[in-house]
Amino acid sequence: MKKRISALPDEVIALSELCIKNGKIDPSLYTKYDVKRGLRDLQGKGVLTGLTEISDICSTKIVDGQEVPCPGELYYRGYDIKKLVNGFLEDDRFGFEETAYLLLFGDLPTEEQLRNFNKILGNYRTLPVNFVTDIILKAPSPDMMNTLARSVLTLYSYDERANDISIPNVLRQCLELIALFPVISVYGYQAYSHYHEGKSLFIHQPEMDFSTAENILHLLRPDGKYTKLEARILDLALVLQAEHGGGNNSTFTTHVVSSSGTDTYSVVAASLGSLKGPKHGGANIKVVQMLDNIKSHLKDWTDEDEIRAYLRKLLAGEAFDHSGLIYGMGHAVYSLSDPRADVFKAFVKKLSEEKGFHQEYGLYEKIERIAPEVISEKRKIYKGVSANVDFYSGFVYHMLGLPQELYTPIFAIARIAGWSAHRIEELINAGKIIRPSYKPIGPHREYTPMAERT
Repeated sequence: MKKRISALPDEVIALSELCIKNGKIDPSLYTKYDVKRGLRDLQGKGVLTGLTEISDICSTKIVDGQEVPCPGELYYRGYDIKKLVNGFLEDDRFGFEETAYLLLFGDLPTEEQLRNFNKILGNYRTLPVNFVTDIILKAPSPDMMNTLARSVLTLYSYDERANDISIPNVLRQCLELIALFPVISVYGYQAYSHYHEGKSLFIHQPEMDFSTAENILHLLRPDGKYTKLEARILDLALVLQAEHGGGNNSTFTTHVVSSSGTDTYSVVAASLGSLKGPKHGGANIKVVQMLDNIKSHLKDWTDEDEIRAYLRKLLAGEAFDHSGLIYGMGHAVYSLSDPRADVFKAFVKKLSEEKGFHQEYGLYEKIERIAPEVISEKRKIYKGVSANVDFYSGFVYHMLGLPQELYTPIFAIARIAGWSAHRIEELINAGKIIRPSYKPIGPHREYTPMAERT
């Protein structure tokens, strides 16, 4: 495949400078007009734009009439995420499919309901005839999120009822996408690794009676094998990332695009585009890359003074990618703790012991403790700072031997369950098209004829 020339012509560079010159807005105007940039105030509280019954995020509580930070809590359909996780772990079963059922239908399934739901997903795991050869194996992309989005948009052409936005049909489409996301993601990676990295190409068929986590590992590995702990922890990662309120960027995108009345495939492709961004679903890759950089510069991974000094360099923009960020620390909503990271941590330690990554785990643990102190030294904090789920998820995927190209798609494999629930909720409640306001600040000008322009 011959790619288009990527070098930027001088003419384009010059025009881009014109864009920058005439596109810059005085930052003080955002304060003057009380603009909630990012739809959040200075304390990080989001502007209320909708209602949902799908999930609830709690990061503050009222004490003596004042709102104060508290340890983070996450509820799916009213159920505490920690109790949900404990429930399926104690019963020694996988939890993602049960979680998807809960998010979509509002109640925990009975054994029979879950068995039937798993059967439906199993039956939907088959791609259309020749889809793999005609779509996925042709023009493979180095970014699996683009492969996933392209495949989703192409599935529109295979659906005779693609534009039908009745709830039964949208539910059918959503169930198909929940079932197919692991298949498309892994097949897309196999094509990329073969055509771009020269590795052997192998395409396993998904197993109808496997869980989503089991199928990811089965499809990805040449021998299709995995340990019970590996599958359990990957399943846990999917559960923890399946949903996170209507205000996160990709789910809000789901609501915004759904409100226009468009088809399911267009909505999901837009949400995938949002999730791809490094400020959203791509954050765990940045954490792993940052930790690799930290490990290469520290002489002693146990020396807390050396760790602290390097974290200060990161924060000052003097190390790694010079962004001034310590990736995996802080969250738009949580302050004292992210409950997803809390749940994950114990299992991360167990996996690190099985895989021989106990030294790396020790470094992660120290950074988790020291980084908030370093951040509070240098920056005004309106709320607490703690490790978020991305801080550990990338490390887990690394220990599982998953390629970085699949880190964000795995997030999408989980979050499609939440997106589906929110799309259906938006359609059921049939509100107005979502259209926030932007204040124009440029002056009105008189038209200048061509001959008079300079």
